[in-house]
Amino acid sequence: MRGVRWRRVASQVGRSVAVWAVSTVTMLVLAGILPDFRLRSENGDSATDIAVTAAFGAGAFGLLSAVVWPLLVRLLLLVPALVLGLLVFFLNGALLLLALYLNPAERGAAAPETAVVVAAVMSAVASATGAALAVRDDDAYRRRLYRLSDRRRRSGPPSPASPGTVFVQLDGVGHETLLDAVGKGLMPTVARWLDIGDGGRPTHRLTPWRTDWSSQTGASQLGILHGSNHDVPAFRWYEKDTREVVVCNRPTSAAELQRRAVEYAGHGGLLTVDGASRGNLFSGGAEQQALVLSIAARRRSRENRSRAGYFAYFSDPANAVRTALSFFAEVGREIGQSTRASLRKQRPRVSRGGLYPLVRAFATVVERDVVVAAVTGDMLVGRTAVFADLVAYDEVAHHSGPASRDAQKVLERLDRSLALIENVAEHAPRPYRIVVLSDHGQSPGETFRSRYGLTLGDLVRAGCGLPVPRRAERTRSGAEARAAVRAALPFPVAEGGEQHRPEPGSEPIVLASGNLGLVSFPDVTHRMSKEEIDARHPALLPTLANHPGVGFLLVRSDRYGGVVLGAYGAEIPLADLDDAPGPLAPFGPGAADAIRRTHAFPHTADIMVNSMYDPADGEVLAFEEQIGSHGGLGGAQGRPFLLSPLGVSAPVAEGEELVGAEHVHRVLRRWLRESSGPQVPLEATEEERAA
Repeated sequence: MRGVRWRRVASQVGRSVAVWAVSTVTMLVLAGILPDFRLRSENGDSATDIAVTAAFGAGAFGLLSAVVWPLLVRLLLLVPALVLGLLVFFLNGALLLLALYLNPAERGAAAPETAVVVAAVMSAVASATGAALAVRDDDAYRRRLYRLSDRRRRSGPPSPASPGTVFVQLDGVGHETLLDAVGKGLMPTVARWLDIGDGGRPTHRLTPWRTDWSSQTGASQLGILHGSNHDVPAFRWYEKDTREVVVCNRPTSAAELQRRAVEYAGHGGLLTVDGASRGNLFSGGAEQQALVLSIAARRRSRENRSRAGYFAYFSDPANAVRTALSFFAEVGREIGQSTRASLRKQRPRVSRGGLYPLVRAFATVVERDVVVAAVTGDMLVGRTAVFADLVAYDEVAHHSGPASRDAQKVLERLDRSLALIENVAEHAPRPYRIVVLSDHGQSPGETFRSRYGLTLGDLVRAGCGLPVPRRAERTRSGAEARAAVRAALPFPVAEGGEQHRPEPGSEPIVLASGNLGLVSFPDVTHRMSKEEIDARHPALLPTLANHPGVGFLLVRSDRYGGVVLGAYGAEIPLADLDDAPGPLAPFGPGAADAIRRTHAFPHTADIMVNSMYDPADGEVLAFEEQIGSHGGLGGAQGRPFLLSPLGVSAPVAEGEELVGAEHVHRVLRRWLRESSGPQVPLEATEEERAA
């Protein structure tokens, strides 16, 4: 035993010396290349003196990075995580200047801007060297993984022998999109789990499920994590009782929606006992929360840990440099891809300028790296249930298209993240089951504005006899990646693009959630009926229902309770939709049930507008500036997936369908019970007992 320990110590010392030597050589090479970086005195030195200076500088820089860097990161808790990547280079450069200053021989100097470059290169080289030396050493690899969570392991209790569960949500990846990516060889890890073309034995099963009418992360994740998405009619909607616009990715709204769900469901959530929530809109009741939007609106306190994951990750300077370099590479990649699409005049296409390249890079690099690191840390301390959301694909697909080459590249990188999580599970103190799921898919298609030259708001104003602007303004896009950015900021940030508290007046409020539109009249305190709307604006409902870009409308009716309206005067009571679907026919089975459920919500809008859907090509028309959209009915957006290990019970019985986010919650809760994991303090429902 003692011999094994000494071999480990010798191996670690050997790797440290090797990294030091490579860093020394790197510093010598950079001193020969960069004019403002020198390792000798002004009077000149021998080669030996220069080598000693380089060795001292490399050693001091490595030591400062290991000791001082985590302290610097702790001091930056008030700095937005979004700009921390920029500070990485300058802080690293400052550490290098300090390392040169500490040389007792007073040799070596660098211009500040050159020090930034030298420090970045040396950190990257040291990280790559250490990783390369540890590749064939399982003990070293395990120790590198354990370093992410060593402090928490020492303070926590021993891990139980029962299996833990990691839930990884691939935001926006539909069932057919996943199968297509696996078929093209883009996701070899998922293909191996399903035994597609591998010749082995499958370890997972793939199950499609159907979303509610509101096919977006706010509704789906709230239902999955908290067991209730009651009264979430869309991504954004106007509430007449509070006179506020609720937006699912606004921190204050997310906190309120979580509070309502907990009250309605009667329990804290899926992750109530020994759970961790990473990168989500909602906490799921987890004690360990990082990058969670619903707690980002609170004043900074020990309970507000929404940004803790960023600083845990960036406390390693190698992580910081690697992610920062990848961030700027992704910005350049997006600018190049959008420029190429513009020059080729690709259609459909939306604007990808402004801050979008930064938001995309944040979602596809920073958020992904930090969330995966947090998940691996949770596994290495043996947490029982971990739920994490990776938003990278959803953000890119919104602007590049769900089947675009840009989006497919993101799927490749997400598959590598799954492989890393699987690898870490082999070194965790307890066995882990990996469940992968999505919250919705995405349906392709050009925007409503692009096809018809006006927005839904313009069409509503025309139907009301109000003046319409000569030029249609863009409708702000509200993708989930914005939520990740908000969770990274140290202060609450409003959504923008729509007023939080619109001024009271007679003009309608028109909001968009993908291809779902909501029209509300703020001066009427109740939900207006069809008869009231016709009396006030006789041309409005016919104008909307007969427009070729509109699939159907839902309105309340004094006579029938609720009706679906379509072109050519179609008017189908909700109770008759099963026998006479009318305008709902193209949207497939389940559409009528989804609409009836939403109709019963207290905050459903006066007029619910679903865009047209073409079953031949699966296209919808987004009311936002997105060429890959979700939020309503039609196509792939309403068909996400659930990828589960064969070691858990089947999600549903053969021949049954998994419908709605609340149903998915009950399945996930059952799996946690099967593993003797955290149990939500709620009796089984009649449906569960029957199943």
